[in-house]
Amino acid sequence: LKEDPLDFALWKGVKEGEDAAWESPWGPGRPGWHIECSAMSRRYLGERFDIHGGGLDLIFPHHECERAQSEAATGEPFVRHWMHVAMVYMDGHKMSKSLGNLVFVDKLRTEYDPRSIRLGVIEHHYRTEWEWESGLMPRNHARLGSWLASVGGAQGTVLDEVRQHLDNDLDTPGAVAAIDRAVGAGTDVSAAAALLGVRLDRPVKIG
Repeated sequence: LKEDPLDFALWKGVKEGEDAAWESPWGPGRPGWHIECSAMSRRYLGERFDIHGGGLDLIFPHHECERAQSEAATGEPFVRHWMHVAMVYMDGHKMSKSLGNLVFVDKLRTEYDPRSIRLGVIEHHYRTEWEWESGLMPRNHARLGSWLASVGGAQGTVLDEVRQHLDNDLDTPGAVAAIDRAVGAGTDVSAAAALLGVRLDRPVKIG
């Protein structure tokens, strides 16, 4: 239902072969994509919430439409902080389902500890585009090994350094680099690694 061709759809009529449809005054159909998200967020999070995430490619039109209709309905600011994740590339192309150039975590787990996979992702800043490359996982498998070997070492100030990096727009690359330096200095980095979701109190697990 549109008053202008440039308006986004609030309700979409059912198409042949579609199962998801409900009766309405405008005939059978379903809510438009943008209004679905406004409805879900309002139901589960309220009229206003703190953080809304998503891919950089969703800023427009999806998030702009979601914000516009939510604020029009409530008269209140919709989200306090938007965090948009940059695209990941492979062989020069954005990873996408349509291209089929995806790397799946379940397959990576047959070769690498899940903590290595996490390190491979967070060595990049969430707002910076990056390219998946063959050395990523071997490098972070080795990194996890060095972090595990630090357990029982001297105590240092790396925990405070990691907190400062995370407070600075979730600077995970800076935090990882700080922990790498601390490992090189013989420091036990268990507490600092735990802030990144990397627990060092368990052995390497693959599969």
